[in-house]
Amino acid sequence: MNVDLHCHSTASDGSLAPAVLVARAFENGVRVLSLTDHDTTEGLAEARTAALALGMQLVNGVELSCTWGGATIHILGYGFEVDAPALVEAIGRLHEGRWLRAEEISRKLAMKGMPGALEGARAIQMELGDSGNAPARPHFAEFLVRGGFVKDRAEAFRKWLGAGKLGDVKQHWPTLEDTVATLRDSKAWVSLAHPSHYDFTRSKRRKLVADFIQAGGHAIEVVNGLQPADQVGSLAILAREFGLLVSAGSDFHAPGAWSEIGVYRPLPEDLPPLWCRFKNDQPTAVV
Repeated sequence: MNVDLHCHSTASDGSLAPAVLVARAFENGVRVLSLTDHDTTEGLAEARTAALALGMQLVNGVELSCTWGGATIHILGYGFEVDAPALVEAIGRLHEGRWLRAEEISRKLAMKGMPGALEGARAIQMELGDSGNAPARPHFAEFLVRGGFVKDRAEAFRKWLGAGKLGDVKQHWPTLEDTVATLRDSKAWVSLAHPSHYDFTRSKRRKLVADFIQAGGHAIEVVNGLQPADQVGSLAILAREFGLLVSAGSDFHAPGAWSEIGVYRPLPEDLPPLWCRFKNDQPTAVV
């Protein structure tokens, strides 16, 4: 059974519409899929219709932004009802926060001689499919490439949009504790997304995992796409130490980008996978 619990569509910063994404996942052998768009559940209805037609299991998913230790952290939620009041309210606030962030990124880029970024990023987003959500950093990166301000998206993130750079605006996010509480109140299973992606020391990463567990988290994402094998090993050690469930996924955004949907490094066999708690499209009771 091929499982992918982390991917993105045009509802956030992916390049494929939800139905197209589901079809691609099916072609790649995925049979249990969770669409985890950033701070929105907008694509889930379309994805579910497509998954049902193909006989796939679609688990409701989302990737929520929050702050911890002065950094933006991402938390994955699974198996909730999309109309759960706590989640609906939190996503509404995040929707507003993302528009404020986009406006602030645009303002900062204009101050550096790159005007019209919000309009340009929004136009690029609408080329892919208008989600109604604010343009994300990949859309701004493409605007910078097309405007000739950088040579490619990698340079856009390295110079302007990456962690600690001008476009790394995070004051609109809730805390990690509040985000985990929102997902727990929504009866979701909760996983810490790609812990190795944050530029932390080993001790600070361990502190993050400890605080995440204290807040009520269930799992950590031990495998994220084709990340280095040594990172998988380090996260596996943390999962064993803390007795955590584990999640894994491609973190697919676009063809030819970070990784292909359904493709990621093997999960160590001794670790308990979160998806074993999913049965017939309905997760078992959250504890």
